[in-house]
Amino acid sequence: QERKKKFEKDGEKFYSMLDRHLHLSSKKKESQLQEADLQVDKERHNFFESSLEYVYQIQEVQESKKFSIVEPVLAFLHSLFTYNNLTVELTQDFLPYKQQLQLSLQNTRNHFSSTREELEDLKKRMKEAPLTCKLPGQPTIEGYLYTQEKWALGISWVKYYCQYEKEAKILRMTPMDQKPGAKQGTLDLTLKSCVRRKTDSIDKRFCFDIETNERSGTITLQALSEANRRLWMEAMDGKEPIYHSPITKQEEMELNEVGFKFVRKCINAVETKGITTEGVYRTVGSNIQVQKLLNAFFDPKCPGDVDLQSGDWDIKTITSSLKFYLRNLSEPVMTYKLHKELVLAAKSENLDYRLGAIHALVYKLPDKNREMLELLIQHLVNICEHSRENLMSPSNMGVIFGPTLMRAQEDTVAAMMNIKFQNIVVEILIEHFGKVQVAAPERLHAAP
Repeated sequence: QERKKKFEKDGEKFYSMLDRHLHLSSKKKESQLQEADLQVDKERHNFFESSLEYVYQIQEVQESKKFSIVEPVLAFLHSLFTYNNLTVELTQDFLPYKQQLQLSLQNTRNHFSSTREELEDLKKRMKEAPLTCKLPGQPTIEGYLYTQEKWALGISWVKYYCQYEKEAKILRMTPMDQKPGAKQGTLDLTLKSCVRRKTDSIDKRFCFDIETNERSGTITLQALSEANRRLWMEAMDGKEPIYHSPITKQEEMELNEVGFKFVRKCINAVETKGITTEGVYRTVGSNIQVQKLLNAFFDPKCPGDVDLQSGDWDIKTITSSLKFYLRNLSEPVMTYKLHKELVLAAKSENLDYRLGAIHALVYKLPDKNREMLELLIQHLVNICEHSRENLMSPSNMGVIFGPTLMRAQEDTVAAMMNIKFQNIVVEILIEHFGKVQVAAPERLHAAP
């Protein structure tokens, strides 16, 4: 009882401290994080010691039952035959059974002693290397992980007991905080990839991202420590994150030949195999796959050498990659210079003036910018023509591509307030693309 109480007390103390520890922000001072790590390691060691002692005692009690109960019964029978003057025949009949039982008891005691020594040795080895002990036939790795789950009202971290089998690439996740009446049970997921999460990309520590066949997006998991994360990533053949994506280099964020080729290939792929996909451009693809596509396409050694028509790239990855490229141009397609004028035009309540002003400003764009804009708007017109299937109207497209094709040079509150007018500009261009593309603008009079 005493060891059981100590085990339960140490367990409660350790998991309570661990839960608080995992909520520490990665942005705290390194000295604070190191001190917290040492405290958790100390509690982990105490809990581990208590666990081993408790299991050792349970094993000892179970083994001792094999003779501690039988021996008194045998002694009682011996006294019964000896002191109660039973017949010689009955005593002689009992003698072989008594001898056999004594021999069995002696063997059991010997086995108990040898097992006790083996357990002591095993306990010692487990204390020296607790993370290397694994039973044959068991999962490659198992233990607690926290999963980031996104809800309408924010993000929560849910505790799961996870078991991963490397050969089959199966991750089994059992929720530990399941509420009464909840339908969610054990999840079996097939692993596709595993990447360590960059420290500066998330507030939590010890995180890594996985992709599975059953889930469309990335799943972010939090391990219990840095060493624990290394074990999970090693089991899952995890990779380090990409720190420098070629697309972020200044010389490759221009409207150059490779950029035009990329946009045209993306448009062709979307219109060929995904133009009727519900929520096209609104549904976001996996960050890992997006970076993979961009790195492959903008590889300086062989730029543009990627077949987007192959099954390697799904529509969400292609549309997200196109938006990423446009958002990360050194200057937006509709330029910083014309940004204020375009916003002012969109604010006009006179619809004819609004259209005319935007039309005129489009023709002030540099040639390559106007060429890119017309290429994109024609594509968005084609998307909207299938709005019954894909549910994407000019208004929806304006919301998505307004901030993508237009942005203020400085992030201010005023710039944020003007985002809706950026959306209006793109919506007008989609709805009146025929006029904007075919004819040069007429001379404008001032807005009434």
